[in-house]
Amino acid sequence: MQVNLRSFKQKVRHNQKAFKRYLGKIEKNPPRHLDKIAEQIDAEVWQEVDCLSCANCCKSMTPTFTNKDIKRIAAHFDMTPNEFKEKWLEFDKEAGDWVNVKQPCQFLNLQNHMCSIYEVRPEDCAGFPHLKKKKMVEYIHVHQQNIEYCPATYKMVEKMMERGLK
Repeated sequence: MQVNLRSFKQKVRHNQKAFKRYLGKIEKNPPRHLDKIAEQIDAEVWQEVDCLSCANCCKSMTPTFTNKDIKRIAAHFDMTPNEFKEKWLEFDKEAGDWVNVKQPCQFLNLQNHMCSIYEVRPEDCAGFPHLKKKKMVEYIHVHQQNIEYCPATYKMVEKMMERGLK
């Protein structure tokens, strides 16, 4: 299903605080079988959200690039890891991570929302939005952050609330 970013951002403005509060409660007192429930909801979410109609993550966030990612992507471009970092990344001293210099992501095609390095993309991108990570409770803080960027994360929390998970 197509994502309407304008409508999504309005919903976020209206519900963000309540959703974050809700996730905080889930984190403190996770329901039984949370990981299994997250898997079920994940399947439902992807029937309703089409990433290629959105790409908001690539437009407004940056993945973290591990050393393994940097070596793999640099090799893809026939560059050294240092050349790759010099050209496209900066080191975030506060977080201790390599991140994109600019946004939207330099590898995002803005016309079709396709990633030009999809086959070798960073692990952070490959796993995003981490909806069904095992031990979901350990990712609640990530979901709290991603609510405002990712319609799939937003939809997951909405579905959890609809199910009355407390």
